[in-house]
Amino acid sequence: MDIQSKTIIITGASSGLGAAVSRTLVKADAGYVYGLARSKDKLNALQTELGNTFIPVVLDVSDLNLIRKWYNSTFSESHSPDILINNAGTGGFAPIDVMQADEWIGMLDTNLKGMYYMTSAAVPLMKAKTGSKHIINIGSIMGTTTRGEASAYSASKYAVNGFSESLFKELRGFDIKVTCVNPGSIETDFFVNSGIQPSTHMLHPDEVADTILYILKTPDNVLIDEIKIRPLKP
Repeated sequence: MDIQSKTIIITGASSGLGAAVSRTLVKADAGYVYGLARSKDKLNALQTELGNTFIPVVLDVSDLNLIRKWYNSTFSESHSPDILINNAGTGGFAPIDVMQADEWIGMLDTNLKGMYYMTSAAVPLMKAKTGSKHIINIGSIMGTTTRGEASAYSASKYAVNGFSESLFKELRGFDIKVTCVNPGSIETDFFVNSGIQPSTHMLHPDEVADTILYILKTPDNVLIDEIKIRPLKP
C-alpha cells in the first residue's frame, strides 16, 4: 500500500509505541493521522511536534457510545479510514489472589473490548471503499506464551491473536488486510507503570514503528497476518 494521503486511526497514540507510530506515519506523508488517547495534554503536544496532519482525539476506547458518536461525527462515505491501528492497551502483573477484580476486568475492557469497539465501527466504512485497507492489532509475545502473575494480560493478548486470525479470514475478501503484531519487551512507560524494571536490551518504540510501516507498505496482494518482534538479547 502507498500510505501517502491515506486516512489513519491509531489508538493509544499519546505516548510509547503509539506516539512512535504516529511520528513514523506522519513522516511517511500519510494524509491524516487521527491519534486517539485519554491524555489531552500529551496529544496536543504531539500535534505541536508533528503538525496539523496529526489530529488529536481525546477518547477512551473502552466507551462504546463515545466511539460510535466520534465515528459518526468524523467519517462519511467521502471521508473514511484506510488504516486502523489498534494499539491502546494496559497491563498489570500480580498473583491472581492479589490483583483486584476491577484491574483484571479493566485490562479486558481496554485490550480486547476496546479493540472490538474500534474495529466494528471502522469495518463498514472500510468495506465501502475500493482498494487495499489495513487493520493492525497490537498484541504481545505474552499472547503466544505466558509467565506467572500475568493471567489477565495474557488472557487479553491471547484473545487479540484469536480475534485477529478470525478477522483476517472474514475480511480478506473485502481487500482488508488484518495483521497481529506481537512485540516483545518495548522500552516504554508500560513497564514502569506495571512495576517491572526496564532493561537496556528492550526493543525501542521506533524500531517497532518502522516494522509496522514496512507491513503497511507491502504490496496489495501480500498479507503478513501475524508477526513476532523480539529483542535479540532477552
